[in-house]
Formats: sequence, C-alpha cells, structure tokens
Amino acid sequence: MFDSKKSAATLALGTVLGLFALKLAAAALTGSASILAQMADSLLDILSVGLTYVVVIAANRPADAEHPFGHGKLESVSAAFQAILIFATGGAIVYNAVQKLVSGAEISRPEMGVAVMIVAALASVFLSRKLGRTAQATDSPALSAIVQNIRADVYSAAAVLSGMAAIYLSRGRLAWLDPALAIAVSLLIFRSGFLVLKQSFSALIDVRLPTEEEQIVCDTIMAHNSQLVGVHALRSRKSGSQRYVDLHLVMPKDTSVAKAHEICDHLEQDLAAKLAMLSATIHVEPCDNRCSTCGLSCGSRQDT
Repeated sequence: MFDSKKSAATLALGTVLGLFALKLAAAALTGSASILAQMADSLLDILSVGLTYVVVIAANRPADAEHPFGHGKLESVSAAFQAILIFATGGAIVYNAVQKLVSGAEISRPEMGVAVMIVAALASVFLSRKLGRTAQATDSPALSAIVQNIRADVYSAAAVLSGMAAIYLSRGRLAWLDPALAIAVSLLIFRSGFLVLKQSFSALIDVRLPTEEEQIVCDTIMAHNSQLVGVHALRSRKSGSQRYVDLHLVMPKDTSVAKAHEICDHLEQDLAAKLAMLSATIHVEPCDNRCSTCGLSCGSRQDT
C-alpha cells in the first residue's frame, strides 16, 4: 500500500496536514518559537507535498509531439522550487527566533509542547521511512526531496522535544532554549534545502548516471563481446526517473542490417532488464579492418 508515487504523495499530504494542525494549536497555546518553527516547517511540507502530488501526475504522462523525451524533468523543477521554499522558511524562522531572544518571551504550558513533539517525531519517522522506500523504488526526485525534508523534521522535532522537556523541568528558567532551538531547527532546514537544490540541479543540467549504473551498462555490453568489435562514445543522462544512454557499436563489416538490428534489440532488452526506465540509442559502425586487434572471425577478415 502507498507504493506508487501518487499514493505516497497522498499519504504524505494527509500526515503533514494533521501535524500542521497539531503544531498550530500548540504554538498558539505555548507561545513557543521552536514549535512555531516546526509549524512553519510543516506548512512548507504541505506546499511541497501538494506541489509534488500535482507534479508526479504530470511527470508520468507519456511522451508527446511537444515533449518527445517525456515530462520527467518536471520532478526536478519541482524539487528546485521546494528548495527555494525551504530557504525562505528557514530565514523567517531565524528572524522570529532572534526577536524572541531579544524580547525574552516566556513559554506557557511546556508540557503540551512535549506531548505534541513526541507525536510529531514519531509521525515523521514513520513517514520518512515509508516515503524513502517508495522514492527509492520509483526513483522519484520529487519524492526524494520530500524525504530529505521529513528526515530533517525528525531531528528538529527531537531537538524541540528536548528543549520543551528542559523548560518544563526547570519551571521556565531555561526559556531562552526555545528561540535558540528555533535557530537550530532553521539550520537543519537550510541543510535540507541545500541537499534538495543540489539533487534537482544535477538532473536539470544532465549530469551523467551514477558510476555504478554506467558500469552495469558497460558490463551488459561486454556480455555481447562475441558479436562486437568494440564500443565507444558512451553517454548517459537522467530526466526524472527516466534514464537515457546512447553509444556507438562497432561490428564486423560483413554483418547484415538484419543481424545488426537483432543484436541491438537484444542489447536494448538486456539493458532495460538491468536498469529500470532506461532508453538506449545505439549507432552502429563497421570495423576499420584492423584485424590484428580484433578477436572475431568474419568473412572480411584480413590476417596479416
């Protein structure tokens, strides 16, 4: 259950809406800057998840005449926009916390803050684990961006929980911890924004596939070396969860068009079986008659 991008986004949206309402009530009753920071972070989560919900539907649309390579990069655009929201939220939290430090505001009913943060931390742990598995299985940049944000929520909720507990046990004497923790939460938010931005930009500027994935491509090609003279000009890139590879295959000169087509089809099928959502473009070239460096036997071989 909740294993598709759309269903995972639905689960995330429902969870963060509930947490936002809970933190809003707690922030109003306690006057806590750190809980207010948590509430702002949950509002950010709502905006991010809502955007992702729309984007994953649009990104999964098949290729069309206007977008022959599909719509996968919409997910990376969404992730970049989420990063901007994350930085803006972090800045607002720092501003509010500094004002609280200067004014020396007090905290009311810190025990309520403790209870709310326990619920928030447990809910964030559950949601981050579930979304993490789905994001990995579907290779979704948009879901991965949400996971980064929710994981930051776990640590920040734990920090705020500790602060609320300390304020409660000290009977308010450690109230300065509240805005200090709000600033600490903002630092985690900034870190999350940086990671999301880095990931989204990598996809938008066509960074090559990870080394281990390119190695899978090379190993799959080498499994066909009994039919090939060589391979070169390998390039790879990613658009959302869609992978693209193009390469040049060198074949014996006497290989027929039909045989070359059969070899390419078989290679494409093998690559697709090894790497999900992969599209391969293969350019076939004839050999250059350097038979001394070739281990194949063919009708055009010129032994020297």
